[in-house]
Amino acid sequence: MTSRSFFLAPALSVALLSGCAIGPDYQRPQTAAPLEYKQAAGWTQANPSDSLARGAWWELYGDPQLNALVEKLNSANQSVAQSEAQFRQAQALVRSARGAFLPSADLSVGKTRSSQGTGSSNSSLTSSSSGIRDTLNAQVGVSWEADVWGKLRRDLEANEASAEASLADLAAMRLSQQSELVQNYLQLRVIDEQKRLLEATVEAYQRSLKMSENQYRAGISGKDAVAQAQTQLRNTQASLIDLIWQRAQFENAIAVLTGQAPAGFNLAEIKNVPKLPQIPVSLPSQLLERRPDIASAERSVIAANANIGVAKAAYYPDFSLSLSGGYSSSQYQDWISVPNRFWSVGPKISLPLFDGGQRSAEVDRNEAVYDQTVAKYRQTVLDGLREVENYMVQLKVLGDESVVQEQALESARESLRLTSNQYKAGLIAYLDVVSVQTTALSTERSVLNLLQSRLIASVQLIAALGGGWDGNTELSD
Repeated sequence: MTSRSFFLAPALSVALLSGCAIGPDYQRPQTAAPLEYKQAAGWTQANPSDSLARGAWWELYGDPQLNALVEKLNSANQSVAQSEAQFRQAQALVRSARGAFLPSADLSVGKTRSSQGTGSSNSSLTSSSSGIRDTLNAQVGVSWEADVWGKLRRDLEANEASAEASLADLAAMRLSQQSELVQNYLQLRVIDEQKRLLEATVEAYQRSLKMSENQYRAGISGKDAVAQAQTQLRNTQASLIDLIWQRAQFENAIAVLTGQAPAGFNLAEIKNVPKLPQIPVSLPSQLLERRPDIASAERSVIAANANIGVAKAAYYPDFSLSLSGGYSSSQYQDWISVPNRFWSVGPKISLPLFDGGQRSAEVDRNEAVYDQTVAKYRQTVLDGLREVENYMVQLKVLGDESVVQEQALESARESLRLTSNQYKAGLIAYLDVVSVQTTALSTERSVLNLLQSRLIASVQLIAALGGGWDGNTELSD
């Protein structure tokens, strides 16, 4: 065999074998996803498409200050910053895996001092030389591993899937933080509305107390009416004070979510509560398309599947080609010269013959990891379906309840008006007025609590759908 055939034969063999890749090809695991949602006809299952743009879903609430806060969160939230840094780490691993396909080169320059004995037991024959020798070496080495069994390709596949999962984790973290901020903001605005209600109620109760005191001094009513009016007023004032720390908690939470210290953050009161968005129930389901946590779980399955191929490739021999050359001399003078030149080139095949079952154990471990990620993916889908069903039925029930509660509020206001007129005319005792006033205030607060629950449920549903439903534009990045 000629020297040319000696190098061509391994190269041809590598080229023929490099088309295959050890390990199973990925197939999406089957999930128990229904064709439509139970709580709303018309919601149908769609294919995963988490790359679709979600849009500024928080703008549905029509509050410019909320919009500004979310934009601040997108750029300054520290939990999002952590996830973004993790994604950049995953991207670096992908670049490293791609670099494994290319040859590697290294340069080494060094000096060694060595000594070798004469090998004779006769001391009279021992050389007078010390036997110490200095050697100067300058060498360039190039090596390349042929990806015959697809180990490098499977490793790249796993790293790319992990990077995509990390990107989906980043989107999930951003969506989670946005949802938390919007919920906190909406609750804070409802507290502002409750504060205005209680302040107006306190003023009305103060007028009632003054009226009771005047009637007591005139001998029209007893002192018990004054005591009842005072009790009612103080209880309402205490409720008003209680709102202060509740509001402060939401304000501080918003400050941290936007990357600011609570001490330097303040949200002034506004007169209007953000509107409840109209969420259509006839759109195709976006759950599996839009939820980044489901996308992340599936891409983790892809990575685990590819890692099985990496583990199985360890059973097969590695093919590599190495080339090295340089200069070696015992003196600095004329070190880099043709007489001191050396080189070597040749293919190499390596195969572990015995490892005590380590490769088999590694394959079993990766197969178990794959089964674990499949189960996690399926559970994530089921959890997502459950969340959407829960929030949809919650919004529907709360909507029906709010209609009845509004009717109750109208009746309570009318009853309070009539009762107050009767008390002013001296037809009833103040105790009757207190009872009606308490009922009216409780009904007013119930209406606000229902509005708060509906607003929060709407945010949770939008987040459960992956961040809105208007996603016809592909993301540019």
